[in-house]
Amino acid sequence: MRISFSSSGSFQHMETFLKRMLNREEFRTLNSLAQRGVAALASATPVDSGITASSWGYVVTANRSGYSITWTNTSMAGKPLAIMLQYGHGTGTGGYVRGRDYINPAMRPIFDQIADEVWRVVVSS
Repeated sequence: MRISFSSSGSFQHMETFLKRMLNREEFRTLNSLAQRGVAALASATPVDSGITASSWGYVVTANRSGYSITWTNTSMAGKPLAIMLQYGHGTGTGGYVRGRDYINPAMRPIFDQIADEVWRVVVSS
């Protein structure tokens, strides 16, 4: 069985896209967007001492299937304070502190920016 194919035209657009991906140019854009996420989370975090608000960070990773951004908060004091603020927690005296949804509203515009940026990269390639 013999298989053949032919092509005409240029592969310039695909080559340019692949070169950009090889050089991880989009990685730099994700760092900028991730930093915006940190700023949004820091400004939306309920403030008592300010430690949890100032403890946001991020990690951008690349693997075979793509890129991912993980936002982190290192304010622990033995407990995941950012999560406790978001979802609520029991107290040592049997009470309950209701959570406050501050992460989702803060991150929604960032997620929209990421989607717009990714779409712009895909369409421009």
